[in-house]
Amino acid sequence: MSSLPQAETMPAPTTTTTVTTTTEPVTEAETTTQPQIIGGMNPLSGEMNLDPAAEGKRPVAVMINNLKGALPQYGIEAADVIYELPVEGGITRMMAVYPDYQHMPNVCSVRSCRYYYPILCLGMDAIYCHWGCDQTIAKETLERTGIDHLDGGFLFGQLFFRDPNRSGYAVEHRGYLDGAKLPGFIAQKGFRTDRAAEYQQPMFRFADPDTPITPAQIKTQRLTLNFSDSYFSTFEYDSAAGKYLKFHSGNPHIDQSTGNQLVFENVFVLQTDIHPREDGYLMDVALTGGSGYYAANGGMEAITWTKESETAPIRVFHTDGTELTVSAGKSYIGIIGENKKISFSDQ
Repeated sequence: MSSLPQAETMPAPTTTTTVTTTTEPVTEAETTTQPQIIGGMNPLSGEMNLDPAAEGKRPVAVMINNLKGALPQYGIEAADVIYELPVEGGITRMMAVYPDYQHMPNVCSVRSCRYYYPILCLGMDAIYCHWGCDQTIAKETLERTGIDHLDGGFLFGQLFFRDPNRSGYAVEHRGYLDGAKLPGFIAQKGFRTDRAAEYQQPMFRFADPDTPITPAQIKTQRLTLNFSDSYFSTFEYDSAAGKYLKFHSGNPHIDQSTGNQLVFENVFVLQTDIHPREDGYLMDVALTGGSGYYAANGGMEAITWTKESETAPIRVFHTDGTELTVSAGKSYIGIIGENKKISFSDQ
């Protein structure tokens, strides 16, 4: 697999919104993730841990600042799916997806939209939460698609706040979404809360939770996605737990509210064409399909993937064209340029 020189890391642009308001303090109790509930089948993970009141409801996706200066984030361990994609300057941004909008943690730090994230949300029928957007293609995508979204640039001091306990951080690294307030704003906006009929199926074809999948093609104890020289995500397999531990650019990727390192049963690497737009700054990401890898339970295999339209879900396949069955559990989905290096080893 070829590798081109990596982009230098540059600071992300800062969108400033001036609003006079009272900042609400964040307490440890507010940021603690909710305990798992034994209940209905979680459509994001295939596990039987969904509150029955959340069955058939739309997921919520939140844009996550992934700059090193913003670490550690909080509220991200509670997500069942995390996407990571490159944005400008060799950095990445994440999107955390939650199955139950009625039991959301506080999530920090929240950042601005790039156009491909709402397109991913449309494929999941998710309500999208972000703090601002670039004023070109991201703004056009939000308006053109009419996606249900909540913007911290307009809801600062109501649903989105600045965390006073992060006073040592740059102001753009302190923004958080107050999870307890989210249901009220969804109701206030009149957003549909039931998943549409065409999105009632689980996100993937999940195996029985008691029968994890082990791809046999490549034994993989360690897997790295090199988004750039400075920003890369590494996954190390913990055989005792049967999960992959995530590292952010060489360091454990920690949720501040729990102190835990992020872990995933499933790691997807989806390769596609990613290149700078005409402005030389923002990125174009082809979301129609491509090749990639699927890692689980210490094994990995080559796969293909498709997204047939903006509103279609991502589907994953074996290289022979049959649909992939994946382990029940949390999933990391890294969408990376086909010219970027992916490394893996059995040690």
